[in-house]
Amino acid sequence: MASTTAPFIVNRQTMQQQETFIQQTLIDLYGEKAGKRSWAALRKRMTSFVGRDAPGDGRFSERDVVLITYGDQVREDDKSTLQSLREFLVERVEESINSVHVLPFYPYTSDDGFSVVDYKAVNPDLGSWSDVRELGDNFRLMYDAVINHISSQSRWFQGYLAGEEPYRNYFIAVDPTVDLSAVVRPRTLPLLTPVDTTEGAKHVWTTFSADQIDLNFGCPELLLDVLDVLLYYVEQGARLIRLDAIAFMWKEIGTSCIHLPQTHAVIQLIRAVLDLTVPEALLVTETNVPHTENISYFGNGANEAQMVYNFTLPPLTLYAFQTGDTSKLREWAATLETPSDQTTYFNFMASHDGVGLRPLEGILDSEQVQAMAKRVEEHGGLVSYKTNSDGSQSPYELNITYFDALNNPEADESHELQVDRFIASQAILLSLAGVPGIYFHSLFGGHNWTAGVERTGRARTINRQKLQRAELEAQLDDPSTIRHQVFHRYKQLIDIRTMEQAFHPNAAQRILPTSPEVFGLLRGDGVNGSQVLCVHNVTAKNVTVSINIAPDELALDTHLVDLISPTCAFTLHNGQLQFELQPYGVTWLRSG
Repeated sequence: MASTTAPFIVNRQTMQQQETFIQQTLIDLYGEKAGKRSWAALRKRMTSFVGRDAPGDGRFSERDVVLITYGDQVREDDKSTLQSLREFLVERVEESINSVHVLPFYPYTSDDGFSVVDYKAVNPDLGSWSDVRELGDNFRLMYDAVINHISSQSRWFQGYLAGEEPYRNYFIAVDPTVDLSAVVRPRTLPLLTPVDTTEGAKHVWTTFSADQIDLNFGCPELLLDVLDVLLYYVEQGARLIRLDAIAFMWKEIGTSCIHLPQTHAVIQLIRAVLDLTVPEALLVTETNVPHTENISYFGNGANEAQMVYNFTLPPLTLYAFQTGDTSKLREWAATLETPSDQTTYFNFMASHDGVGLRPLEGILDSEQVQAMAKRVEEHGGLVSYKTNSDGSQSPYELNITYFDALNNPEADESHELQVDRFIASQAILLSLAGVPGIYFHSLFGGHNWTAGVERTGRARTINRQKLQRAELEAQLDDPSTIRHQVFHRYKQLIDIRTMEQAFHPNAAQRILPTSPEVFGLLRGDGVNGSQVLCVHNVTAKNVTVSINIAPDELALDTHLVDLISPTCAFTLHNGQLQFELQPYGVTWLRSG
């Protein structure tokens, strides 16, 4: 991997090529007449585009760390939640974290924001566009583009029910007798939902729920409206755009309706439009699928997403800690690569959703996955299931905070050991090539919110508790609390990462052969910057670490210093290193 990434610069020749590509893609999707008409309308919108300055220039850097949070994650009286969030983050993390992913902050009807009523409005319960833009004055912002589906209460769908133009073709109606067994399902709910329209009863496509109506990208007017929404987002300061559930975008009856060529074509079109209007804006695809399918959204390295959610990392890391064996994690991580230095992984361990299990297909067998699910239930978590094509069900997602997934809340062990275990997992996240995304509850040591699940009846609520600012800050200021211990140790690791060129998202990475208890990797090539040797113990026992590194891969001096514990020194002899690592110990070594 290259150590630097040049920004995308649009010159006149590139602009002409991109415009030709956009027009041809529209023709390929919708035919000559509709394609040319759509290009004329889109070009007019692009010409009127008005950007907004925002922190960052779109290039990857070791400084890039993204905090994932809800807009109302931090609450206090007499203040908008977005304002409270901004003040809290500026005070606590601005010096360490440069980017914030604000989960859907639009008006919605269900799924904690992912059934959007109005794409261009801010939920008044959270604040206003002014509040969002002010947050963007301090952080590079990621917005969600929830464009696979929209709320049943949206103006678009209500227009469809009333038979109004242009909405009559914005959604997909299917005869319920049609064979849809080939469609890949992420849920156990029905794929079609009956609705009453002015034209009679219809069954509309609903991949995720009856309140989330899938959009029909086979309609060119719908695509133009969606592109207008995306341009509006970057006008409002978005510099990262997360394409939610994008793999299901295009539907063709008789196919799996996932990862279709038309889906990739639309993403390439979106990328071209953004490259022409605001080239520093980056696309991030969210596709909770097996790894090979997931990375297809990098495209050729220059024409689709700049970042892809690394969905295999969370469950495979959890498996390593559950079993005390990093073999599967090391084998998979050794295969990680990107098609160009314009792309990198969006690494994460936890998010607002649970820990997805589909990415483990082909890596772990069903018994190993079932054992993971059983352990999570023992830790107070829940397991969500999906319906397979044969009608059977299998675990789809583990619903639990990552802290409690690693630590049994009922276990008779010290808080110190539990924090050590958790921080070791997060150190793996921060050391890997890519941009780290940190969920709010991980940064602040969140536990399962079982009371929330009882209140909503939804398994994912377990990881979505909203917090009172005064109570949270009191806990962060109290050294005896888990929140304090997790946050300060996590922040220390982030600060170390962001100061080392070896942790550039595209810097060289090699997974080292180690004993099963250890996950080790070498970051950086030492030519374009520093080189750091990262070693992590995933067990509750002392481990003797023995590492051999070929001389042609090594730019380290014989005297090494631990970046985490600078008083600890190590000596490297002809590429060989041996030392003891304490339970859940983490060592990041650099030439002293």
